[in-house]
Amino acid sequence: MSLPADLPHLDVITDADVLASLSQDDAEWAPVGRPLAAVRPRSTEEVQQIVAECAKQRIPVVARGAGTGLSGGANAVDGCVVLDTSRMDRILEIDPDNMIAVVQPGVINDNLKTAVAEHGFWYPPDPASAPWSTIGGNVATNAGGLCCLKYGVTRDYVLGLQAVVGGPAGPYGTEVRVGHRTTKGVAGYDLVGLFVGSEGTLGIVTEITLRLRPARAASPRTVVGAFGSIVAAGEAVAATTRRGLLPTALELLDRACLQAVEDWKHLGVSATAEALLLAQIDTPGAAGDEEATALTTIFREAGAEWAEQSTDDIEAEALFAARRLAYPALERLGPVLTEDVCVPRSAVPTMLASIEQIAARHGVAIPTIAHAGDGNLHPLIRTPADDEHARASAQSAFEEMLRAAIALGGTVTGEHGVGLLKRRGLRQEQSAGVLSMQQAVKQALDPLGIFNPGKVLGDPELGA
Repeated sequence: MSLPADLPHLDVITDADVLASLSQDDAEWAPVGRPLAAVRPRSTEEVQQIVAECAKQRIPVVARGAGTGLSGGANAVDGCVVLDTSRMDRILEIDPDNMIAVVQPGVINDNLKTAVAEHGFWYPPDPASAPWSTIGGNVATNAGGLCCLKYGVTRDYVLGLQAVVGGPAGPYGTEVRVGHRTTKGVAGYDLVGLFVGSEGTLGIVTEITLRLRPARAASPRTVVGAFGSIVAAGEAVAATTRRGLLPTALELLDRACLQAVEDWKHLGVSATAEALLLAQIDTPGAAGDEEATALTTIFREAGAEWAEQSTDDIEAEALFAARRLAYPALERLGPVLTEDVCVPRSAVPTMLASIEQIAARHGVAIPTIAHAGDGNLHPLIRTPADDEHARASAQSAFEEMLRAAIALGGTVTGEHGVGLLKRRGLRQEQSAGVLSMQQAVKQALDPLGIFNPGKVLGDPELGA
């Protein structure tokens, strides 16, 4: 492989150890190929020239952000170039008058939040990986997070994109802008919505225009409920929806997750209940007080051993920190295969019961965390290291949970993306006609098939 000679400062990586570190995300057991090289561009122009040269030589291009993904979407394929966007990390503009920010894809989510807060604004999408994950990666998977119950997911905040593409737009390496900077805009098809969640399979996003919200006026109220079973906690989630309450966040974590975090970080969080529900309410004034009281009552009526509104901000922050740290706390103890199913909120108790039954059938430990308020569950399948039988059992449990979610009217992925791990599940969830439509979009926009090949739709002939 050769790259353009007029890019003397292009950071090309061929060292085997560094390449290995850039070749996969955090997905356990997802296949990983061997790349030819990795490249760290700093500008759209460099991305254009890289893509043009790779197209000329029919070399696949796999975009990568921080590598925090959990589906294998950023994993290298054999003979590819890994396009690492981490050096494209500039916040290009914060426009207070129009409440927008323009960023490069390598900007860290939390860094953007901090920057816009200085101007009195807030960027709501907040995946648990926000301290490390990039906006480009968030766009690739349409990331959600703790606040998405009330404030929406990444797609709800992306107004416009700049991307390097090929196919009908022009030769590979062509730069296009889709979307707008205005609050409204319905000219033509929604190509921004098409790119968000496409996992780098349609082109390389090099700039993102984001909608901002005014900063929240006060710290949110926190309501905590402790339950004797994880299914009882799920019943409280369903009851909250039935009553028409919409907290900012409604998160679930079970005893095993709490204990793993406490053993690691010593936050002072007691792990005595089988499951906790953590709710935040940011409605101001007396209405917020009434909402917090109503939610506490719902938790108690649903069978909580206790439910209270926290009056200690430090304690409340520790509880939400435990929720964010649950996955890495378990991961440090051994391999963790992470699920990401989403079911209708009324079906949360049934899905939680199914997870317990699946764990028992396959003889695997499955601690669970969840964005419970929107039905997005993250069972964490734990296995001992270097135990092939346990690995096979974990993978069987993983696939069975996908089928259970589909049977309940749910989806195989709420926010982590399809990547490599959910390709079979996607084919179970969607009809042949819908899959064919998506294949046609991929073929039309990437006729050479060089953008992140094999991800999401996979190879239809192989059924992968």
